[in-house]
Amino acid sequence: MALSNLILDFKNRNVRALARCISLVENESDGFDTLLTTLHPQKTVPVIGFTGAPGAGKSSLVNALTNHWVAEHKTVAIIAVDPTSPFNYGSLLGDRIRMVDQINNENVFIRSMATRGSLGGLCGKIIEVIQLMQAFGFDYIILETVGVGQSEVEIAGVADTSVVVVVPESGDEVQTLKSGVMEIADIFAVNKCDREGADKMSHNLKALVHDKHGDWKIPVLSTIATENNGILELAKAIEQHTSIAHQNNKRAQLLVEKALLLIQQDKVKHFNRKKMEEEILNLLNQNHFNLYVYVRSKLLL
Repeated sequence: MALSNLILDFKNRNVRALARCISLVENESDGFDTLLTTLHPQKTVPVIGFTGAPGAGKSSLVNALTNHWVAEHKTVAIIAVDPTSPFNYGSLLGDRIRMVDQINNENVFIRSMATRGSLGGLCGKIIEVIQLMQAFGFDYIILETVGVGQSEVEIAGVADTSVVVVVPESGDEVQTLKSGVMEIADIFAVNKCDREGADKMSHNLKALVHDKHGDWKIPVLSTIATENNGILELAKAIEQHTSIAHQNNKRAQLLVEKALLLIQQDKVKHFNRKKMEEEILNLLNQNHFNLYVYVRSKLLL
């Protein structure tokens, strides 16, 4: 299909065209840069990021929240960032299995993306994909990270509202949140709150957020995603935060982060990952291999 026809179908809100545009951008196929400069994202479309440790129930919360918004006749796009297959660098599609209820819903679009080596819980093309979804005109865009822990602070650079999901079992580790994830939370969701230690977890988090300054008071909400408990409160908190997210300095900070990531991607795009893997494999068989010397040799090219 010609690029002009693809763009026309996209502007006519053809879901298949959206999927093809995302693939075009992910693979950096011919015309992907033209596509990105042609479309105009709607800045009023909020991006909600869900992050937290593996097993916290992020996918279940996203599923329940999506059901809530669809019942209100909203359209939702979900970007589920999954672990990368070590064999083909593709997504393992774990989140699609957990959100099977949404696959055939015409008001919901789900795209699984692989981290492809990213240490921040996201992936290299996440910014461009979000821009495409904003241009398509969804009511909400949900971004769920892979769940790798403290390094997920990268999500703060692309999401307007960041929801950090924790579970009661993390109660004794709540202090570690202060060093990373704590700094990017706009909302805390204590999921699986029917488990022992939930009250203690909520109390500890409320004590921590009480010390934070600013107009937005970070809510600590109790949820049981599988039973739909607390979902209405979570939705209200998200809607309240997104209504002010575009009116403060954080918006400019987000755009700076996006710009820097795009610049970084452009600077490294000429490096061939497969070739570098072969080179390092050969060098590892030699004595005195130095990674930093190797990197410097690449930067001098």
